[in-house]
Amino acid sequence: MFKKFLFSILVISLFAGNIFAGETPQNKKKIIPQGKYLTPKEAYDMKTKEGNKVLFIDVRTPEELYFVGYPTVVDKNIPLVYVDYSKFKKNKKGKVVKFASKKNKKFLEEFEATLKEKNLDKNTPIILMCRSGHRAAKAAKILDKAGYKNVYNLDQGFEGDKDKNGYRSVNGWKNANLPYTYKVNKDVFILKK
Repeated sequence: MFKKFLFSILVISLFAGNIFAGETPQNKKKIIPQGKYLTPKEAYDMKTKEGNKVLFIDVRTPEELYFVGYPTVVDKNIPLVYVDYSKFKKNKKGKVVKFASKKNKKFLEEFEATLKEKNLDKNTPIILMCRSGHRAAKAAKILDKAGYKNVYNLDQGFEGDKDKNGYRSVNGWKNANLPYTYKVNKDVFILKK
């Protein structure tokens, strides 16, 4: 009888510990070392239920937040990369497809300053989000190397995955009709120095 009781407690604690852990993404570029994933709805629920005990970081460029919008519950925009308007990026055929990007060399420094500013620590649940989950996965790898193990990838991102016609209409924060804004909030954006 006691063994059954202990087994029940073990099973309940395993499920309770991962109450917000979603399925592993099929796209390998979205897989993170921490192995924790959230849908937009799960991320929204986690942030609204846990409030300031969870840190929600949007790693997209400031331009993306400004022109495309961002969740109203995001704590900070810490870009993984910035747009480099001095260069173009070409595809394999040599055709110009977009502006180049440059790595945010202060990403970890800005992340840790935000954590300290919010009186949080390395054990804090951290939600990372980008457009579709790829950059957030790269950010999660940086954080993993720095010792952050309680990190979640919102693997559908803000705009979601592309449909067969190339439009981002499959999933994501916006397509889940979760609250977002275009307003510039000085507490969310970090000004480049």
